[in-house]
Amino acid sequence: MTLTGNMRINGDRLWDAIMDMAKIGPGVRGGNNRQTVTDDDATGRALFQKWCEDAGMTMGVDQMGNMFFRREGTDPDALPVYVGSHLDTQPTGGKYDGVLGVLGGLEIIRTLNDLNVKTRHPIVVVNWTNEEGTRFAPAMLGSGVFAGMHDLQWAYDREDAEGKKFGDELVRIGWRGDEEVGARKIHAMFELHIEQGPILEAENKEIGVVTHGQGLWWLQVTLTGKDSHTGSTPMSMRKNAGLGMARITELVHEIAMANQPEAVGAIGHCDVYPNSRNVIPGKVVFTIDFRTPHQDILDAMKARLEAEAPKIAKDLGLGIEIEAVGHFDPVTFDETCVAAVRNAAESLGYSHRDIISGAGHDACWVNRLAPTAMVMCPCVDGLSHNEDEEISPAWATAGTDVLFHAVVETAEIVE
Repeated sequence: MTLTGNMRINGDRLWDAIMDMAKIGPGVRGGNNRQTVTDDDATGRALFQKWCEDAGMTMGVDQMGNMFFRREGTDPDALPVYVGSHLDTQPTGGKYDGVLGVLGGLEIIRTLNDLNVKTRHPIVVVNWTNEEGTRFAPAMLGSGVFAGMHDLQWAYDREDAEGKKFGDELVRIGWRGDEEVGARKIHAMFELHIEQGPILEAENKEIGVVTHGQGLWWLQVTLTGKDSHTGSTPMSMRKNAGLGMARITELVHEIAMANQPEAVGAIGHCDVYPNSRNVIPGKVVFTIDFRTPHQDILDAMKARLEAEAPKIAKDLGLGIEIEAVGHFDPVTFDETCVAAVRNAAESLGYSHRDIISGAGHDACWVNRLAPTAMVMCPCVDGLSHNEDEEISPAWATAGTDVLFHAVVETAEIVE
């Protein structure tokens, strides 16, 4: 048997699964609040376990609570092809972010069972723990420990806003497994995800073939001036930290625009002191987020900011400190896996374009261990991390069809 264009997943069954999972940890206006290692997370995991075991898969759980469901292949020596994403959500999350990729993986197995198709490589459907990082920072924690980016005990010691530790909560909900984290070997990994941006919908493309993931630098800037009366301090005698932030905001924008088309930059968080309507700010602390898929440009953007921001501060009589508080390198996904995604979209007749992921994903960490690629489908207005996040059943079906063909081509159908 060969993989043909008329071999498609069951879109109605996939959509029903997404809607059933969305009943667990409902939000306040149609989305979800199923944060990691909560009781709702445990309930969602148990439902996913039932579905996978009903489909004939066997479960493994590692010490980070990462869930692995295996459909055997015909070759006992062949490494598995992995497919999946995450089931945890933001506090005001949507129904599709992460969930589509996990349940899309399950739908692949259900479709193979329907067609009575065997593959040479096993296929493993995975639910990575704490991708969102909203309750326990950082994001992509489960896959990060799996990829050797974080120490297991360090991960266990992460605390939420109430002082509860990740490791304790994982035990409490009953989902800390015995399997060593990162011991598994992977032939290839595929992840389906909503775009979380507006490009695919704006260009009327059904599929995004993800070639790269952006790297980032997060820089925290502290400007120190002198808080003084807004009415009685002459303009020429002010040391206005707020004005310094405004001019550095312009600089950040200039740096990003000078590195188009694929660089972005913005100030996302700021604290102004003393934050009073009639006091000139004497101190401002703010964070800069630079991103691009090109390492040389990413580092050059940071270097220009570090060179020019102190000049702005000096001209205004301000002190300045710049601290790097976050970083990861750009990701280039595996050419063979990317080609499998692109070929699948073309053979199935779906409109598509190459795209760069602006957000971090579990696939970005797994890519350090094994050949990896991603498939993206549109979301309405590019909205995500929001209860109003929305996709259409047709988009979900198209993305999972492409995922199915890429995964099964890589896993190799056996006659």
